[in-house]
Amino acid sequence: MRTDQSKPGNAMKKRFWKDVHVQTNQDGAYTLHLDTRPVRNPQTKAPLTIPPSKPHLATAIALEWDLLPSAQAALRAHLIPLTSIASRAYDLALQDVAAVTSSPSPEPSTPQSSGTVRDDIIQHLLPYLDTDTLLCWAPPPPQDEDPTLQVVPSLRELQVGTAEPIISYLTSSIWPGVHLDPGLDSGSIIPAQQPSETRDIVRGWMAGLSAWELVGLERAVLAGKSLCIGARLLCEWGESFADVRKALRDGERQDGKRFGIEAAATACSLEVAWQTGRWGEVEDTHDVEKEDLRRQFGSAILVMSGTNS
Repeated sequence: MRTDQSKPGNAMKKRFWKDVHVQTNQDGAYTLHLDTRPVRNPQTKAPLTIPPSKPHLATAIALEWDLLPSAQAALRAHLIPLTSIASRAYDLALQDVAAVTSSPSPEPSTPQSSGTVRDDIIQHLLPYLDTDTLLCWAPPPPQDEDPTLQVVPSLRELQVGTAEPIISYLTSSIWPGVHLDPGLDSGSIIPAQQPSETRDIVRGWMAGLSAWELVGLERAVLAGKSLCIGARLLCEWGESFADVRKALRDGERQDGKRFGIEAAATACSLEVAWQTGRWGEVEDTHDVEKEDLRRQFGSAILVMSGTNS
């Protein structure tokens, strides 16, 4: 039996384009084309537009489409993650512009936070402060524990040693005066809520982020389950934080390196690394999660950063 090649289902199984091109429009922004057809926003169907300061993101999205085997594959969000996150950021940017133009007395210095999507993102990310991976430390080893069974350094020592430089950077440079409490330091299994003053400051900080930085932060926080690590990553790569980095020079960088994918992945997976170091990895589970975490952080950096970074 022969299949009817004219049916839509069969057409979707083919790749209708040969080449993927990155072009610039009259505003200097980047657009992507499958031969002559523009890549469109999956939700609005409008042509996907990337800001002029983000050529690396545009190139990465083009590579994403160049690796797709068929048009049907483009319907699977996990195969076009950069296209999805860029579309979300662009939609949020348009909402911010619409909110400013419709406001009777807009504040030009900061994005408007009255948009539904922006408010939803902030409200969804804020609770991560209370369960932040960076702030949930293991209890100290029992004093009567057999010394031969103790692991040095302990998990808690690793967690505290990793968290302190990040917390110090955030509370001195980004959230001055904020106090971040360890979530599980009391020994309870229920994380303690951060002070209301801390939540208000962090909420206001997120409300002032650009659309692209807020969406990049969202991706990083969801990947690492840590608002602190996501914020530290944003401060290292976000375009609007270039002056902060310049003023701090090398800041808290270790060995002259920027706080990037490896540093973020290590900081949010200390317990997993510590446990698998003792008991071994589960094949096709821990190794896959490790690489996926780095992929997620990499996509966040591409969205946050730009030529001004």
